[in-house]
Amino acid sequence: MEYKELKNKAEKELQKYLQESLDKLRELRFKVASNQLKNVREIRVLRQNIARCKYLLSQKRGTAVNEPAEK
Repeated sequence: MEYKELKNKAEKELQKYLQESLDKLRELRFKVASNQLKNVREIRVLRQNIARCKYLLSQKRGTAVNEPAEK
């Protein structure tokens, strides 16, 4: 999914997409381990989408990515 598409989603939709992506990533890793996956680049693309989603969620929540948490 492209960044533009993710940016327009609500926070709950992003959380749902993130959870689905993490589940799919786990399945792909199992397939790689058992030599069932032909397109290993799919893992890289999925990981990039997960990172985009996490970034957008942090932006929507108002927490900066590189700022340390308050004590």
